[in-house]
Amino acid sequence: MNTTIEPPVLTPKDFATDQEVRWCPGCGDYSILAQVQKVMPTLGIARENIVIVSGIGCSSRFPYYMNTYGMHSIHGRATAIASGLKATRPELSVWIVTGDGDGLSIGGNHTIHLLRRNFDVNLLLFNNQIYGLTKGQYSPTSEEHKVTKSTPFGSVDHPFNPLALAMGADASFIARSMDRDPKHLQQMLIRSHAHKGSSFLEIYQNCNIFNDGAFEIFTEKSTKPLETLFLEQGKPLVFANNEKGIRLDGLKPVVVNLSDFSADDLWIHDERDFYKAQLLIRMFDHPDTANHMPRPFGVFYETERACYEEVMQMQIDEVIATKGKGDLNALLRGRETWVIE
Repeated sequence: MNTTIEPPVLTPKDFATDQEVRWCPGCGDYSILAQVQKVMPTLGIARENIVIVSGIGCSSRFPYYMNTYGMHSIHGRATAIASGLKATRPELSVWIVTGDGDGLSIGGNHTIHLLRRNFDVNLLLFNNQIYGLTKGQYSPTSEEHKVTKSTPFGSVDHPFNPLALAMGADASFIARSMDRDPKHLQQMLIRSHAHKGSSFLEIYQNCNIFNDGAFEIFTEKSTKPLETLFLEQGKPLVFANNEKGIRLDGLKPVVVNLSDFSADDLWIHDERDFYKAQLLIRMFDHPDTANHMPRPFGVFYETERACYEEVMQMQIDEVIATKGKGDLNALLRGRETWVIE
């Protein structure tokens, strides 16, 4: 007699809680929440094995609205808490939800060290280029000369490029999507989960109260074709309804008309190319009106690297095998003693 119990088939509703979703009407967070809830049932993971960890900010309400385990932690420290959880419970699927202020300002140090250590976790960074929860101060990603409550004469700070920061921290998976492209966002969430190692997914998120329209040119039908470039592995970089493309002139990306060049002349995207990934990530940092570049979306870079929690466990197993279990009292006493006369 077969007594095997099949796991229940989950739906997006199974990942929704009974909590009232408390974001401002029209906030981009609603879309991101909906896409995460749609993707979760497709991953084949039991809800009790999924953990959402957040810091402080509008995005950090996320754990309340996901019917999984979760923790609303402290400002900037979600990455540190998630690291400790993954180190002790490596079988769990751990997701970190943070914002451009939470994850790149007070939490910037924790973010870069999570990425370089390469814990097998998924980091979703909601970027709205503003502090939303504290009512509209400029953030680490706000553009130069941004007028806000904390910069009434315009910000003199140079903003972070989040993907460049992740690249510099040796992240093993780097991608970008946006709240107003649900299908693409779902694809990037699935890719983030499938990657073994730290996945860094930047999501452009509209704050319609304090920074409305910050990414409008990438989402509106009239401007999206010319302003966005969707990356596909092994495919040429084309945009503007396949009328324009990008080719490399040495190390310089150049926009060309496909009436003058064929697809074979264009830059072919390779997610494993470390050097071209850096060009893609920096492509819009220095605007050139004569060679205006679209904003890339998709997977910029992916590589394989050992995960911290696995290497740590291997080290523990090796020490136990060669030296036996440790002595806590001896460890606390240490190897050096002092005599106070």
